[in-house]
Amino acid sequence: MASPSASDLQRLDVSLVRGIAWTGAAKWSSQVLAWASTLVVARILTPDDYGLVSMATVYLGVLTLVSEFGLGSAVVTLRNLTEEQIAQLNGLSVCLGLVGFAISCAVAVPLGRFFASPGLPRVIVVMSAGFMATSFQSIPYSLLQKELRFRLLSGIEAIRCFALSGALVLFALLGLRYWALVFGALLSSILGTLLTLAKRRHRLAWPCPSSLKHAIRFSRQVLVGRLAWYGYSNADFVVAGRMLGQTVLGTYTVAWNLANSPLEKITTLVGGVTPAYYSAVQEDRGALRRYLLKPTEAISLIMFPVMVGMALVSRDVVLSVLGQKWQGAIAPLQLLAFYVCVRSIMPLIAQVLMVTGDSGFVMWNGIISAVALPIAFLIGSHWGPQGIAAAWVVAYPINAVPLYLRASRRISLSIAEFWHVLLPATQGTLLMALVVLVVQVLLSGHFTMVTRLAIQVLTGAIAYIAVVLLFHHDRLSMFRRGIGLLAGKADPKPSTCVDPKG
Repeated sequence: MASPSASDLQRLDVSLVRGIAWTGAAKWSSQVLAWASTLVVARILTPDDYGLVSMATVYLGVLTLVSEFGLGSAVVTLRNLTEEQIAQLNGLSVCLGLVGFAISCAVAVPLGRFFASPGLPRVIVVMSAGFMATSFQSIPYSLLQKELRFRLLSGIEAIRCFALSGALVLFALLGLRYWALVFGALLSSILGTLLTLAKRRHRLAWPCPSSLKHAIRFSRQVLVGRLAWYGYSNADFVVAGRMLGQTVLGTYTVAWNLANSPLEKITTLVGGVTPAYYSAVQEDRGALRRYLLKPTEAISLIMFPVMVGMALVSRDVVLSVLGQKWQGAIAPLQLLAFYVCVRSIMPLIAQVLMVTGDSGFVMWNGIISAVALPIAFLIGSHWGPQGIAAAWVVAYPINAVPLYLRASRRISLSIAEFWHVLLPATQGTLLMALVVLVVQVLLSGHFTMVTRLAIQVLTGAIAYIAVVLLFHHDRLSMFRRGIGLLAGKADPKPSTCVDPKG
């Protein structure tokens, strides 16, 4: 496959920026409502309610990955699939969804006994019904990604989010307790599938193993890698539920959700768009470097101050917004915020490895992490939920460092280049942290908790923005260029679309 020309890369630049913009507009316009509904529901429900649904979610997440089998990634990444092969992958996806639902019905009762939770089997069966719906969505959704139709996809996701937020609040107010979370998730899955199929359908065909040999091998590596990722990403919930109990698990879950919610929105915003573009330039190492570094710099400029700031003001946030009953979430939230700060710059690195033929390395890296991290969580559980959160901070480099080193060799990325894109966010965040700590000392014992929180957030934001504007204003040119692309003003210098090392 020939490398894209400078004009092709320029068109990809415009498409990428607009794809991220449409996705971002949908995500953040609906996120305000999502956060508001989460806070309302958290005040109505109890830690036990969240703990019960978290137990079901740990298992259902595994089954979701198995049911999808990495087929969507194969459709996006592999450029030479025929229409017949895509139809067979679509048929395979539906078959896997039906099998997944049957498995859930079979294991629901044993899982309820394992977690010593009588209500868990019913929750698992009801939530598993969503698999049959999403199995029809997987391939059409991936085709929309491959066709770069992110404006449409962002609209679908926005509608889902608004429907989920409204349903959660309504069901909680009706007194459905944990069923509010269950029915909300099920409604979101069904609605997303219906909207996707209304805009993009593909015929079904019975899967033929010989025809899908290459796609299935790639999908299998993706699946094993994702299962390993899911295993170590959710082992902390399993350890907390098993070793510390349902109530502590609910407290830890809220801390995890607060810390990871900003990252999930950013990674969904950027990470949901970039695979299609990485696939388009997979033979051009210079372009891959460029499409890795620029989004990583943008992510760090947003995530570093948000997460460090969250760690610094977590006590006031939890007590003033959620109430005293969630006081146990403060310490885990502080530690998880620092972990998320590092994790935020890693997802795109794994995507680059996937498109450069290193899906096997990503798989084995995930398997090693799936062995090491649960051990760290078990050790950390001796110190309660904050010990499990600390295990993330200590053990996550086992996963992150090998991925970075491998990717740096694959696309000739030096440590200096990577550090260069992180420098503005790092310097601004350090000064912001210093300012917030000083303000906390000065305000100690004065004003109400909400007032103190507002002052800390305002002064921290001013300090961060001042550092970035004073010392790194030239680095903000990518945002100005992005605005220009959104306005339809193409960069007059095509050479800037090509990495000098490419």
